[in-house]
Amino acid sequence: MDSVIRKISIGSDYKNDAMHYAIGQQVYGGHTICDIIFETQEQSYNIHIKKDNEVLPWKKFNKNMAISVEYDLEY
Repeated sequence: MDSVIRKISIGSDYKNDAMHYAIGQQVYGGHTICDIIFETQEQSYNIHIKKDNEVLPWKKFNKNMAISVEYDLEY
């Protein structure tokens, strides 16, 4: 089943110490998070950012980390 990831949280303590990344969030000098993708071959979550018309890979987290995924229910 293909699902669209809306938000990903990295860290074991979701409420206090986790880092949260969401589609549309402003990051890194005016860039916006545009995609959060799970790569099945690498078993990793990849975050891509966009500024103007340029999309760049920004962060990669492997599946062995404490990760919470929130899916977009309006796709």
